[in-house]
Amino acid sequence: MAKNLVVVESPAKAKTINKFLGRNFQVESCYGHVKDLPKKKIGIDIENEFKPSYEIIPAKRKIIKKLRDLSKTAEKVYLATDLDREGEAIAWHLSQELNNSKKGRIVFNQITKEAIQKAIKNPTEINLNKVDAQQGRRVLDRLVGYKISPLLWEKVKRGLSAGRVQSVAVRLVCEREKEIEKFVEKEYWTITGKFTLLAGGSLLEAKLFQVEHKRVKILSEEKARQLAEKIKEEEYKVAKLTAEEKKIFPPPPFITSTLQQAASYYLKLSPAQTMRIAQDLYEGEEIGNEERVGLITYMRTDSVRVAREAQLEARRHLEKEFGKEFLPLRIPRYKNKKSSQDAHEAIRPTKIWRTPEKLKPYLSPRHLKVYEVIWRRFLASQMEKAILNKITVDIQGGGYLFRAEEKKIKFPGFMAVSKQKYEKEKSLPPVKEKEKLKLKELASKQHFTEAPSRYTEASLVKVLEEKGIGRPSTYAPTISTIKKRNYVSWQKGKLIPTLLAKVVNELLVKNFSSVLATRFTAQMEEDLDTVEEGEKKWTALVDGFYKHFSKDLSKAKKKMKNIKKEGVQIAPINCEKCGAKMILKFGRYGEFLACSNYPNCKNTKALLNKTGIRCPFPDCEGEIIERTSKKGAIFYGCSKFPKCKFISREVPIKESCPHCGNSYIFRDKSGFKCPECGAKIKDYKIEELKLGEIPYKVVKKAIICKL
Repeated sequence: MAKNLVVVESPAKAKTINKFLGRNFQVESCYGHVKDLPKKKIGIDIENEFKPSYEIIPAKRKIIKKLRDLSKTAEKVYLATDLDREGEAIAWHLSQELNNSKKGRIVFNQITKEAIQKAIKNPTEINLNKVDAQQGRRVLDRLVGYKISPLLWEKVKRGLSAGRVQSVAVRLVCEREKEIEKFVEKEYWTITGKFTLLAGGSLLEAKLFQVEHKRVKILSEEKARQLAEKIKEEEYKVAKLTAEEKKIFPPPPFITSTLQQAASYYLKLSPAQTMRIAQDLYEGEEIGNEERVGLITYMRTDSVRVAREAQLEARRHLEKEFGKEFLPLRIPRYKNKKSSQDAHEAIRPTKIWRTPEKLKPYLSPRHLKVYEVIWRRFLASQMEKAILNKITVDIQGGGYLFRAEEKKIKFPGFMAVSKQKYEKEKSLPPVKEKEKLKLKELASKQHFTEAPSRYTEASLVKVLEEKGIGRPSTYAPTISTIKKRNYVSWQKGKLIPTLLAKVVNELLVKNFSSVLATRFTAQMEEDLDTVEEGEKKWTALVDGFYKHFSKDLSKAKKKMKNIKKEGVQIAPINCEKCGAKMILKFGRYGEFLACSNYPNCKNTKALLNKTGIRCPFPDCEGEIIERTSKKGAIFYGCSKFPKCKFISREVPIKESCPHCGNSYIFRDKSGFKCPECGAKIKDYKIEELKLGEIPYKVVKKAIICKL
């Protein structure tokens, strides 16, 4: 008896679905895309409406042959690839290769028995609008990559790549670094008073809020000292007591970007790691008596919409476990962003009664943690809001107003499930309006404004989403690509642009300003959405883009600076052999210094980010330098490597330890620490350490690109 053939992308997904369908079905995996544009040529007929030339991926030829043979004898063929654009394109390519007239497309948002059986009963046609949107994206990315990348090979070095979304992500990281380098810290001071009742009692701590009815702004120590002297002379009383309720609404359920951000913040997982784990949870896990089942809904989504049956299930669980007071009167509805495709619902557990505690014996620690984050967020999104009691105490003395606040949770609401901390509870001693207080203590504290923080992988995902650059399926691969291409290095969770990234970014921004504009890239994403909605042809979209792009490309071929030949001017460093200036160039093994008098002088020199600190290992004459691992992480090692194996993950600071005399110290959470004797050093001032605080900054700031 002929069986029905079901084709999915992954073996794990096939294994899960196979258990739901019975003997009359055979579930096979195609292992992702089976056809693509050729690797060694552009594969697009620009003169013939940008017609793409797809070919079977060499590694998939055996798989296609197997699926073809099975499809010939199958009663029906069901194409059950993912429900996003990529999945639709895979189904389209499979339909072209499989020999069976009875082919149907089935889609489902979760891999459960009910969802699969329902999909089998209701097959549909392949959504060609989705396919066209994917083709448009693929052709756009191929045009940008295959036209700009060879130009970078010619002008900078071989092996570089450019991309429509990738290059914009690099630009964002580079621009943030420029902001940090230009930042000038400013000093400011705060004044805190400790008050008590005249009759004695608990201390009440309050910050100076206003001076002569104006918001306080203290910019120097002298000003703080003068104010403190005047403040001491006044008599104080409670001028005003204000009590109010503050409502905190639950966050919506996860979409792809917010899941990646939460997993990074709480679990220290990269977007790529998060998506791999989420894919496993979606495709199915073995969980005891239920055998293999999908635990979460589809994880590539930008919609916060939730199926009504899932909301009703959550309400029943909440009423049973927490009580009716935790249920909102109306089922919550969250609004999508205007740019949202809303193709499928938010990320949630397939069954809310599968609590993290029940799944603990069956999941790995990481899988369990990601599942728990998703489970808690979804349940919290269906709960009542939290209510805080907030009391504000204004203490007046002459023209000086101090303010203190008390915050206590009145009703926890969704916070009973969500582990996220929203407010720290603060308690104040009981006081009454017009009650006189005595100033017992006054403290002034110095602060400095802080430079913008470097992007983490999570914060870069957030800004990409906010600016409409890329889509849920592109965030993780985009970040993985820029790390792999050595455009960013990674230090303590922060993304730092390399010298190569700075040079390439300057060249591309100067010569392809429209392609690298964030608004332009976001507009292209919106245009691809209109293709999916059937309102625009993908060929028209690509044609409009290419007309402008080809003009920029022809200009860039003539005007783009040739870094390979001319190098990059840097802070004056003279050649030891001929006295000419050294210039920065990029080679197979990274950046190096070369004599500008080439070919008459062929002197070259490795560019080491030196710290000026001698290697601490005995009898070693090397120097601690900054290095980068294969994965892009920054660490510090000896210049005599591999002879000397000294290594450190911490940034060495060129200051001697006052306790043991060690030649350098590390920055510690509470100040500074000596790696030799372990002593905590708290009496150094930041100002004294600026030149040696982060040595690689000094080196990289000195290398100024003049393009």
